[in-house]
Amino acid sequence: MIPLFYDLHIHSCLSPCGDDDMTPANLTGMAAVKGLDVIALTDHNSCANCPAAMYHGKNYGVTVIPGMELTTAEEVHVICLFPALDAAMEFDRLVYGRLLPVPNREDIFGNQQIMNERDEVVGIKEYLLINATTISFDEAFSLTESFGGIAYPAHVDKSSNSVISNLGFVPPESSFTCAEFHDFKNLHRLRREHPHFEKCNVICCSDAHYLADIHEPEHQIFAESRGIPDILDSLRR
Repeated sequence: MIPLFYDLHIHSCLSPCGDDDMTPANLTGMAAVKGLDVIALTDHNSCANCPAAMYHGKNYGVTVIPGMELTTAEEVHVICLFPALDAAMEFDRLVYGRLLPVPNREDIFGNQQIMNERDEVVGIKEYLLINATTISFDEAFSLTESFGGIAYPAHVDKSSNSVISNLGFVPPESSFTCAEFHDFKNLHRLRREHPHFEKCNVICCSDAHYLADIHEPEHQIFAESRGIPDILDSLRR
């Protein structure tokens, strides 16, 4: 097993709440400068900037996992990570078809920019990506697994869009084996209050929307290799 510094929750300029400087090249470059080994690009309800980010990750020596921050029908955020780009892009198409068809207002919500490998804007997403989908919290996990991926609740300690803030509890039938915290200072309290987290691997990620917010190399996971399938397996264990 090898230790890997990680940040598995990063947004690009595709997310309307993400800074326009969060281009695929910039965010992978910043991860490399900070000394991270592996990151995940997890824009709201879309994987459209994962191809460019993975391209730049290879150039910078950073493993980039293709992913998404899915907004469920209950407006709970769930991180979905995939072993390969083709699976992520298939999932992307499915999710966009189940996103509420509300057009984005760039003057209100921000840009939703799709970038190519040269960090050029090549398109936009028409529908507002921060809206809910028709995918339920319970469905999100089995649906992601059907694409070979892993899903787990995002920032469970935050006061909005978390499983605790929106549902008030962890559903007793929950099958997820990993959970993301925004700040580990909340870990012991939430484990006491919600025993399901005792059975989970726990990780701490930035939810970065700005370059400066990408984590420093302070949290590690242990995997058989730097390959994406091995990293996802380490989260499942």
